[in-house]
Amino acid sequence: MTGRAAGFIMAGILMISAIFAGGAVSVKAEGEELITSPHGVLMEASTGQIIYEKDMDARVKPASITKIMTLLLIFDELEKGTLHMEDQVVTSAYAKSMGGSQVFLEEGEKQSVEIMIKCIVIASGNDASVAMAEHIAGSEGEFVRRMNERAAGLGMENTHFEDCCGLTESDNHYTSAHDVAIMSRELVIRYPKVLEYSSVWMENITHETDKGASEFGLTNTNKLIRSYDGCVGLKTGSTSVAKYCVSAVAQRNGITLISVVMTAPDYKVRFADAAAMLNLGFGSCQLYTDSEPAKLPDIPVKGGVKDQVSCTYKEEFRYLDTAGTSLENIEKKILLPESVQAPVAKGDKAGSAEYYLNGEKIGSADLIFDESCREAGYLDCLKKVWGIFL
Repeated sequence: MTGRAAGFIMAGILMISAIFAGGAVSVKAEGEELITSPHGVLMEASTGQIIYEKDMDARVKPASITKIMTLLLIFDELEKGTLHMEDQVVTSAYAKSMGGSQVFLEEGEKQSVEIMIKCIVIASGNDASVAMAEHIAGSEGEFVRRMNERAAGLGMENTHFEDCCGLTESDNHYTSAHDVAIMSRELVIRYPKVLEYSSVWMENITHETDKGASEFGLTNTNKLIRSYDGCVGLKTGSTSVAKYCVSAVAQRNGITLISVVMTAPDYKVRFADAAAMLNLGFGSCQLYTDSEPAKLPDIPVKGGVKDQVSCTYKEEFRYLDTAGTSLENIEKKILLPESVQAPVAKGDKAGSAEYYLNGEKIGSADLIFDESCREAGYLDCLKKVWGIFL
């Protein structure tokens, strides 16, 4: 077993320890390994914490899991407003020529962005992926450059893409189980709408070409959608070089887990290993969310045009427990200054909320100013005095 690779006792389930460091959790145990595939990782989506991993940083071939990054860039453009679901995408001769998994788009055929997304995420269409890459960036090469730029921004240190669909067998096209989990998390947390598509089992699309109209059936390549309770995505992949891989997303009781398996020997092992990690996660994890915190006090401002400013939480605090500890004992301490000096900018850090479980700090959340306050000038002071006089 490698340095951080975790084991798991299949009979008896004895958890030895949970180690918290840098916001990540790694459950370590002794005995038989949980998965038989060479590489895997289980991540809780909202916190990004790792629950289980096996050689997760090794560089491996991603096959069609590459399309997770392709989808991420598509949804980035939708968010920016440079792309719309109803926009029409024209299939080029190059896009049509893609082999492997495809939806058989014809050269010159037009489909909406939404249909193309379905073709990519449900049926893993290589032709649809390239058509979207060309529509967004002008060429697949430029789109791939953006893919690598996005990967670097996410801290995916063991990833480099050469195409947008995973067909290439280039040695320079690689990723890791950990990096797949990272980009999967970015996609499902930032753009949860993708799960509406990735959870579809079967759907028909209509090809409209010079030859007329014809229906084509899309069938999800992720069999866990039907066989695993709560599975809502996300993407599978397989080539002779990459073998079998999957990034499976499942949701139960307010917890979203991402189970990534890479280089499995066959599709049955791929899904069995993904399910085994999900079972571990749902069986051992509980999530604390400070979803309705009490209103924070206003902070007095010295030398400002306002006497005080309000503040709020920068983001919702979440804590993942894998040791079965009672979360009812979590306590919170609010740390705010008695006053601040103007000027104050909205969004700047005002203080922090610290969370403790049984006396030990488990994390914190930034508190930020909810409004701005500029420094008072001579006329402001004069108006204030005149107001008091009146």
